[in-house]
Amino acid sequence: MSRIGVLLAEGFEEIEAVTIIDVLRRAGLEVTILGVGGAKIGGAHGLQVEADQILEEDPGSDWSALVLPGGLPGATNLRDNPIVLELIRSTHAAGGKLAAICAAPIVLGSAGVLEGRRATCYPGFEEGLTGAECSEDRVVVDGDITTSRGPGTSLDFALCLVSQFKDQETADALREGMLINA
Repeated sequence: MSRIGVLLAEGFEEIEAVTIIDVLRRAGLEVTILGVGGAKIGGAHGLQVEADQILEEDPGSDWSALVLPGGLPGATNLRDNPIVLELIRSTHAAGGKLAAICAAPIVLGSAGVLEGRRATCYPGFEEGLTGAECSEDRVVVDGDITTSRGPGTSLDFALCLVSQFKDQETADALREGMLINA
């Protein structure tokens, strides 16, 4: 796994975004924060994050994985952006991994990549998981697509991604080192 893009749009869920970025970087993975709509992205609760790259200026085409934090209106801003949807489709078609948490699985539903897959999301957003079999599990992995429920599942989600993008040994070491479930 070489290049991982984390897409942030105005109104993203801070706990999810920061947890995912931090845990993946602790694992030694190359993570690029892709700002949708600009370089400075405001979270749902006022936290500002500076993107490494502005999506509209250079979406790139060689992502190994795309990760989408949720939050509102962050998830709907991602869903309503045609560049985001095309990037998801092209990454998926090229064999890249896709991951979304909280409300963000609706973006995968809108991109048409959940058909016939198991997926989960924040309660109340199931209708946006077009074509998916909905689950209430904390984290759901179905092939190259991983989904999760919300802020409280962020660490489990991020560690699951580490196990996929790197290896289980690294995920276990991070879990122990961060005193998760200690």
